[in-house]
This record gives sequence, C-alpha cells and structure tokens, in this order.
Amino acid sequence: MEVTSDAGTEGRGFLLAEGRSAGRLSARYRAANFPRKRADGELGYEFRGVLETDDGATILFEWQGLAVKIDSVMRQLLGSLVHITDDPRYRWLNDRVCAVEGEVRPRRDGSGFEVVYEVMEMVWEGVG
Repeated sequence: MEVTSDAGTEGRGFLLAEGRSAGRLSARYRAANFPRKRADGELGYEFRGVLETDDGATILFEWQGLAVKIDSVMRQLLGSLVHITDDPRYRWLNDRVCAVEGEVRPRRDGSGFEVVYEVMEMVWEGVG
C-alpha cells in the first residue's frame, strides 16, 4: 500500500516468511514482516516471529532494521534482534541484544530473492 503526497511516496506492506536457521540455534522459523517503504525508497523492516528449535524449544523474536539498496536488485540488511523464551536451555537469550547483517539478493536460478544474514551477539564492555 502506498500513499503519495507533495512530500513523496511512502508505503507499508505485510508478508509472511518461513525458513531455517543454522548454527548455535538450529531451528525452523516463521514470521510476519511489516516493512515500511520510505519516501527515499529505502525500507525499514519489522519482523515478529517464532523459532521452533530442533530440540523442541519455542523462542519468540523481534527483528528490525533497514534494508538499503546496494544496486538495482540487491539490498544490504542492518538490524537488531531480541528474543524471549521460557525454555531453561535458551533463557540466556532473554538478556541479549544481537546485531544482524545480511543481504537480499536474487536467487541463482532466477526464481525470486533470498535473504542471507548473520546474527552476532552484542557484548557490553563498559564505557570508557
């Protein structure tokens, strides 16, 4: 959905995503995204979703950030990610903030786009 005025065009969308994460958290994920297209053409994204880990835990997450155009078909992703769970094995996630870096790029077979990203735990080291 787009709204146009003298100041420019902004838009809002809604999409569902699902896939798998690998690494320290091996899980299936499902999420909804409410991206906002800014007047300058860049996108702000807002994911809310669930991770269902391979060992049976349920972890909710919020992922937000910017998707900035690199060229005509790719976007770089920069964002932050937080989690919440009541599963004792993953409760350590409740007190962590993660940085997300990645990109949206065309699939090699031309059948659309793929989102590839890395999640890094931010570590507080104190000020000064």
